Amino acid sequence: MDNDVRRDEQRFRTDIPWLASRHSFSFGGHYDPANMHFGLLLVNNDDVVQAGTGFETHPHRDMEIVTWVLSGSLVHQDSEGHSGVLYPGLAQRMSAGRGILHSEKNDSWRLTGQRHEDPVHFVQMWVLPDERGIRPGYEQLDISAELARGGLVPVATGRATGEAAIRIQQRDAALYAARLGAGAAISLPAAPYVHLFVPVGSATVEGAGSLATGDSLRLAGGDGPQLVAGPAGAEVLVWEMHSPLG
Repeated sequence: MDNDVRRDEQRFRTDIPWLASRHSFSFGGHYDPANMHFGLLLVNNDDVVQAGTGFETHPHRDMEIVTWVLSGSLVHQDSEGHSGVLYPGLAQRMSAGRGILHSEKNDSWRLTGQRHEDPVHFVQMWVLPDERGIRPGYEQLDISAELARGGLVPVATGRATGEAAIRIQQRDAALYAARLGAGAAISLPAAPYVHLFVPVGSATVEGAGSLATGDSLRLAGGDGPQLVAGPAGAEVLVWEMHSPLG
């Protein structure tokens, strides 16, 4: 089993007045040919967007995009007529397919009438689909109750086996999340490629050591090591992948 720990301070950083973004892989103007992806995961962006701001309408194509909100709320709108307010515990997937336009903004008061000044903190993750040029799609589902029961909860999958909240068009990938109290333990998936990200709290992983907020772990050929949450607990996102980019 190969353990590759990536620390928070190693991530690429984008800091502008309305956005603080941390990129686990090359993204936009940040480029490192040795850090383009891991397994099937191309993007793992950890974003904080200030109130009343956000990403204006922009295009995507041939990408499966999963967004996971950690705090605050994020408004999604797209050219296929989908719209919604994303919040913690809501799993969301957008299939860009043959082409889609969308915006993501921290301005939910336009829809709710309740103004706030809170930033929104979310992680956005991209994997390539099995097939290019599919019809664009969107799916969301609240899995708060499952998270509250503890353990590693399926968020999205394209695999033929196992239940998950939402489906992605990538048969060799699955995403899980866990909200863990202090000292709580889970077993990571056994897969050729596993990507663990700790956006909140801290944890210790068998064979890899301690991970703090913003750290990630890339496991190749692991057999399901144990993760134990730190003294303040942790929220973790785990990708299980059974093939690399080809």
